[in-house]
Amino acid sequence: MIPTPHIELKDPSLIAKTVLMPGDPLRAKYIADNFLTHVVQINNVRNMWGFTGYFGKKKVTVMGSGMGMPSIGIYSYELFKFYGVENIIRIGSCGSYTKDLNLYDVVLVKDAYSESSYAKTMGVSSRKVLPSSKTLDNRILKAGAKLGYDIHVATVHSSDVFYRLKHEEFKEIHAKYGADAVEMESFALFANAKALNKKAACLLTVSDSLVTHEATSAQERQEAFTKMMEIALNSI
Repeated sequence: MIPTPHIELKDPSLIAKTVLMPGDPLRAKYIADNFLTHVVQINNVRNMWGFTGYFGKKKVTVMGSGMGMPSIGIYSYELFKFYGVENIIRIGSCGSYTKDLNLYDVVLVKDAYSESSYAKTMGVSSRKVLPSSKTLDNRILKAGAKLGYDIHVATVHSSDVFYRLKHEEFKEIHAKYGADAVEMESFALFANAKALNKKAACLLTVSDSLVTHEATSAQERQEAFTKMMEIALNSI
């Protein structure tokens, strides 16, 4: 089934085996404009932009996922299932649950805890914690070391809800599950990888802190997370 309902490309050869997937399609465009050569736009459906180009001699696709597990669930599933993608590395933002993580710190997700029913409803797993690909994680850590960038390896909380009425609930989640940060996508991405025997990883930049209440701007989240981008690109 090519094209799929959400990706218009008819030729799967124009999508690389490894896809970098920021939530924001504008961040995908920023990476394509500033890091890639010989760029071809491969998707514009719903303005969820995707681009394929070259980082050095390495072919890479970068495409937005949207916000939340249902959205990344759709796009990552279609890429894995119908377009021959083998690896997806989510590159996104997260909120810190601990004073040990500061703004702009880079976090590699070793596993994701979630209250979400995504994996169970899909028929993949009833577990509340799903792991990333150790193979991709090792490549990412090696790339970070080569670049001289520090990477924090952590468990994260994948939440279905951005605006929680019980604002202080993060302290309990941090204590009970060891989650050092919160985002909204990695659990679904890991579930899809498990379902389809593919590889998935998640690299994040701290954009705000629930502890200190510091925060970055929308413009900074779109363009200033260059360390994370460089690490992901060099890991391919």
